[in-house]
Amino acid sequence: MSVSIMDEVLGANFGDKRLDKRLGTIAEEFDSHPNVSIPAATTGRAEMEAAYRFFDNDKVTPDKILEPHFQATRKRIAEHDVVLLVQDTTELDLTRPEQQVRGAGPMDSEARRGAFLHPLEAFDLNAIPLGMVWQKSWTRDEVQTELTKAEKNKKRKETPIEEKESIRWVEGIRASREVAKACPGTTCVCVGDSESDIYELFSESHETPENNLQLLVRACQTRATTDQSNWLDKVRATPCLYTCSVDVSARRAKIAPDKQGKRSKPRDARVAEVEIRATTVTLRPPPRFDRKLPEVTVNVVLVEEADPPAGCGLLITTMPIDTAEQVQEIVSAYCIRWQIEIFFKTLKTGCRVEQRQFETIDRILNCLAVYSIVAWRIMHLCRLGRECPDLDCEVVFEPCEWKAVYTAIKRKDPPQTPPRLNEMIRLVASLGGYVIRKSTHPGPQTLWIGLQRVHDLSTAWEAFGPDS
Repeated sequence: MSVSIMDEVLGANFGDKRLDKRLGTIAEEFDSHPNVSIPAATTGRAEMEAAYRFFDNDKVTPDKILEPHFQATRKRIAEHDVVLLVQDTTELDLTRPEQQVRGAGPMDSEARRGAFLHPLEAFDLNAIPLGMVWQKSWTRDEVQTELTKAEKNKKRKETPIEEKESIRWVEGIRASREVAKACPGTTCVCVGDSESDIYELFSESHETPENNLQLLVRACQTRATTDQSNWLDKVRATPCLYTCSVDVSARRAKIAPDKQGKRSKPRDARVAEVEIRATTVTLRPPPRFDRKLPEVTVNVVLVEEADPPAGCGLLITTMPIDTAEQVQEIVSAYCIRWQIEIFFKTLKTGCRVEQRQFETIDRILNCLAVYSIVAWRIMHLCRLGRECPDLDCEVVFEPCEWKAVYTAIKRKDPPQTPPRLNEMIRLVASLGGYVIRKSTHPGPQTLWIGLQRVHDLSTAWEAFGPDS
């Protein structure tokens, strides 16, 4: 492909030129066959063993693998006026039926073993993924199931945030600040879901030389304000800025509630009419045993149904709310946060990172770093075909690739002029099971299956086609 995955690993420095070169080979093989096993993705026994040796090398780390991708992502960010830096956490369930992965820690119990991944992914305002700029992974040493709820709360309050897993959200805003400094012409908005609603995230410095870092978080708790008011009541007392219709998806009842005791009730699919309001509040800092936190002034945006069944969402942000258009941009920006969930699904289901057979956690995390780039590439192609449909497909696909796919599907000679990108993406996805319709768009799953077929077809085209 013209926009090659090699561009995302070029410049990796492991202190050994053989390892630098090997990363490029592995990335190309994984990119061509994202959903198959490593032995199936590599070309022969020697290549397979070289890949496994690479992931086991002490000089290889996830950050070294991803550093060229981080730099390439920053270049793409610098080309936009506004970019969303979305952070979120996902579990990597590495539980094995017999021999467990060495170094994997307990998840929610000792019975489940694995690790946690917390990336910072960049998206433009059209939801086109630009890449990763930072990531953190870790394992737990133990799960304290013997403590009562009161004992857990007491221990949590007496533990500094630097020793908690929630420090990852603060580290994410710090990484966003470094990106904003490196891209002074771009407004960077650090976005987090309700799990990131911690006061230290709001009080962390957002200052940059160009004042181009903003914060956008969904609230999950009621916070005290300096004027003793309830911030929900305060924002509800403001005039409605605009209304809109929102599609609410159906949800089945869960046997047990989730981690926060929420979203366990069933609901029917419906179209909800919501009202949007916004105001500014100054938050009173919660007490901490080891430090005094400052007061923080933030803007809050309320998205609430006008009629029962009542439902609302409260967004906390530093973005301006002076006009209805600005508030609408805030709501639209938060909706793009869902794209990181698609990234996780692509990483787990498409690239099957949890099924990779390694003996140690370090090898799995090194392999995960490569597949993180592959998962981004698949999402990038999906979204690019939708948002830039009239691009020449040779911006992305080599002539041998699009010609082979066109001939195989259309059953006729390829045209002199390359097809448009949207048409080509649809053809590739159809190789993975997508049914071509004007009213729908292909998703990552059909695309990652189709891309594997593209590699096979283009190889045959180069070997036996008219251009050979």
